[in-house]
Amino acid sequence: MPDMTRLEYRVNELTVGQLAERSGVAVSALHFYESKGLITSRRTAGNQRRFSRDTLRRVAFIKVSQRVGIPLATIKEALETLPCERTPTAEDWARLSEMWRADLDERIEQLRKLRDSLDDCIGCGCLSIRKCALANPYDRLGDQGPGPRRLLVRHDPGEDAAPAPVAVGTGGDAGPDCCDPCAPADR
Repeated sequence: MPDMTRLEYRVNELTVGQLAERSGVAVSALHFYESKGLITSRRTAGNQRRFSRDTLRRVAFIKVSQRVGIPLATIKEALETLPCERTPTAEDWARLSEMWRADLDERIEQLRKLRDSLDDCIGCGCLSIRKCALANPYDRLGDQGPGPRRLLVRHDPGEDAAPAPVAVGTGGDAGPDCCDPCAPADR
């Protein structure tokens, strides 16, 4: 890995090149973030951009948030809660973190379900995995709506969760062989 130019602690403003190098984000991406109002700069007398040093943390926040799938519009809303007239404090960032806690917990749960369930029936209706005959006989989960019904995480407290699939031996009107793990899944 090439040596990175070390920023002296006394440096309070960064050029776009310094910001790009230290943040690991391309100059073009920084210009894009600025055009979308995610970060700001001031212009020198020679019309060059200068970013306050705390922009490094904002760019890191943007980069990590995007990596976990948070849309730029949501990131912008969150950044707008931070003070722009001063460097955000730990308390400012804690407030932002608390605002996102429920959404991040939901995303973590969704990722956990995805990781743990991809080799099992996810309720998508394909019925191509042998376990689908047990967990989703005759694609009964399709009655609840589109998508992978067993993977979906609720998005708001008022939304109904997908009911549990019919368990082995509990009967139901899915047919006599709905609970037979040896039944072919190609129906």
